[in-house]
Amino acid sequence: MAVQGLDLPKLQAYVEEHVPGTGPLTAELLHGGRSNLTYRLTDGEQTWVLRRPPLGGLTPSAHDMKREYTVVAALYGHGVPVARPIVQCEDDSVIGAPFAVVEFVDGRVIRTRDELDALTDAEVHDCAFALIDALAALHAVDPGSVGLGSFGKAQGYLGRQVRRWYDQWTRVQTRPLPDVETLHERLAAMTPEESGASIVHGDFRIDNAILGPDDVTEVRALVDWEMSTLGDPLSDLGLHIAYSDPAFDPVLAGGAAATSTRMPPADELVARYAKTSGRDVTDWPFYLALGYFKAAVIAEGIHARFVAGKTVGEGFETVGGAVEPLAAVGVRALGSQ
Repeated sequence: MAVQGLDLPKLQAYVEEHVPGTGPLTAELLHGGRSNLTYRLTDGEQTWVLRRPPLGGLTPSAHDMKREYTVVAALYGHGVPVARPIVQCEDDSVIGAPFAVVEFVDGRVIRTRDELDALTDAEVHDCAFALIDALAALHAVDPGSVGLGSFGKAQGYLGRQVRRWYDQWTRVQTRPLPDVETLHERLAAMTPEESGASIVHGDFRIDNAILGPDDVTEVRALVDWEMSTLGDPLSDLGLHIAYSDPAFDPVLAGGAAATSTRMPPADELVARYAKTSGRDVTDWPFYLALGYFKAAVIAEGIHARFVAGKTVGEGFETVGGAVEPLAAVGVRALGSQ
């Protein structure tokens, strides 16, 4: 059976060459991704996950399969929960795009509010704090100690982020939105010195984590690393909090666990991170506003692919309506600064 976005016969030949003993593969598109496409592969005995860019990607740096695989391979076995790396391919002739394959991690992914509501209040609270602790653990890794010392340029990271995400905006913009322009201008004018340098995930939220099937405080694997680099760790926290805003809900097709009001308040999560990581959060309004800026551009990129007929699956028609509210909240986050 044909699977959109995969050339299964060519993929079969490639995997057999790099993973001896592989049997006949079957593949299915997994639900949940709003950006890169994620598939489950199995030969009946082994099970893997394949990731490839979207069919109509307009933001190349946001869909970098080599980057994703490099950081996962480096972090595996070094105190950060990630899937075991299997193979990475940059040859477009195999399935039409670069791709990466990692081992399937059995566990629980909490994507929807209904899935979150199956948990007690204590479980929701403890799960949210466990995710913050996992983020702090990532940021505590010395990049050089895992071979990622040249994975990115941490110095000047915040200024580059403001410029890069605005460049992404110019690539995907489908209509004029004044609040996006205002947010960009204010962020560029008040960019602080970096709070530090670490490996940053770049897309951290609850549904990008695989949790224990019976214990949601067990973080078995962090996934979706395609935007990872070296940079300011507080940028991860800012985006994580922006993702929790109900304004982001349409981007996740509505009813998302990440935006549930049952999750702990933002100030509790920031305090937990500050305590666990030992990092100073004095310039928090900037990082939060930067998170909203990124979230708005991400939403517009998805909307642009939907308008161009390049999305796979359902639930994309509401995403465009999230962009303006996200930008507006980002502007408010900066207050009168």
